[in-house]
Amino acid sequence: MPWAGPATLTEPTSLYSATQSPAALAPERRRAPGGVPVSATLAANEALAQRRRRGEPVLPLAFGESGLPVHPRLTAELAAKADQGAYGPVAGAERLRAAAAAYWSRRFLPTSPDAVVAGPGSKALLFAMLLALGADIAVPQPSWVSYAAQAALIGTTAHFVPAVPGEGGICDATALDAAVRASKSAGRPIGAVLVTMPDNPTGRLASTASVRGLCEVAERHNLIVISDEIYRDLVHDPGRPFLSPAQVAPHRTVVTTALSKNLSVGGWRIGVARMPDGRTGTWLRPRLLGIASEIWSAPAGPVQHAAAVALEEPPELVERVARSRRLHAVVCQEAARLCAEAGLEVAPPQAAFYLYPDFAPWREHLDARFSVSTGADLAALLLDRYGAGTLPGSAFGEDATCLRLRLATGLLYGDTDEQRERALAAAEPLRLPWISGAMTRFADILTGLAA
Repeated sequence: MPWAGPATLTEPTSLYSATQSPAALAPERRRAPGGVPVSATLAANEALAQRRRRGEPVLPLAFGESGLPVHPRLTAELAAKADQGAYGPVAGAERLRAAAAAYWSRRFLPTSPDAVVAGPGSKALLFAMLLALGADIAVPQPSWVSYAAQAALIGTTAHFVPAVPGEGGICDATALDAAVRASKSAGRPIGAVLVTMPDNPTGRLASTASVRGLCEVAERHNLIVISDEIYRDLVHDPGRPFLSPAQVAPHRTVVTTALSKNLSVGGWRIGVARMPDGRTGTWLRPRLLGIASEIWSAPAGPVQHAAAVALEEPPELVERVARSRRLHAVVCQEAARLCAEAGLEVAPPQAAFYLYPDFAPWREHLDARFSVSTGADLAALLLDRYGAGTLPGSAFGEDATCLRLRLATGLLYGDTDEQRERALAAAEPLRLPWISGAMTRFADILTGLAA
């Protein structure tokens, strides 16, 4: 059954603060959309940049950037179209949409170019999609920092639903069913559910069973599913089963992706969205295009051309993604190993460059020695005492007392492009002195905290 359209919203908006449990947020503490602060990831990155400018040492574990050089093929393609100054189609250039359609089709999602909409990054596309839907959304707890903030900006609410234990990025189906029923009874119906596959902040990939369970709930309650698959090409084990919700429920699933993570061109700002099949996509696409026409008009032409080449996946770029995936896996898994050896609870990362260790085993010690009782306290201690940038679980919708931290290892590959290229080419990147030094420093920080 196609989605019936956006819910009617009458209650004031809310944004869950980075230090407050969503369930405990009192109405008087809700913020108007104009009060949304700078994204936690960007704010943490700027804090580290300020320390660097002062000549202080830093360990950059806060910002989710794939810190690798742009492949020369892409820079050449961008330069070749630098004289392309005219506006293009709102939906994106024909070649880019065809390349995106083929990219998804190779991943068991048959796609027509007419179902593709391009935008200045998947982040902008996600925001425009939430605006087009106009409904409250369910998001996993924890989940990426911008989902709830974007919902608040458009005057709707993000309802945090516990993620599947041991997985991440996807709401537990039973809990989602209960949340949708409760929200409907309260007069605040949920119209969509957002998933991240694989996940930021946990670095985990939802199982096929969890995806099918979520899609069953979406079918039962007529929810749109928005699947953020920006890290899909960075699953550490390429042979691991990956089931997109769009394969299970193609008639109600939007898929977004971009090139910022797999090919390290975050600053280029380009992404693509795949509309649902059938009547829902036919209804939703014009709404998305109308919003896009009033916000960004059209993605930058030269960047679209380079992105089309990337999505066509020539051999040298396929190899680049494979090398990046391997480097991310080796360094991220080493950081997780150090956390586990130190006595922290951490699920082994399965994708990208994220891990999500829990410092709860050290709770009494951290409180007694450092007066740390919240995740924000712990992140502040690591920054002030050790120059290590991290993000607390509360930034991802967790309770303030949660002592989980999101660590991102993508900026540990070197300070120069030469070092980063050597890291990509190295058979044993952990033996490179600058990566080895970063791992040693991380281990020393854990030792210092535990002492």
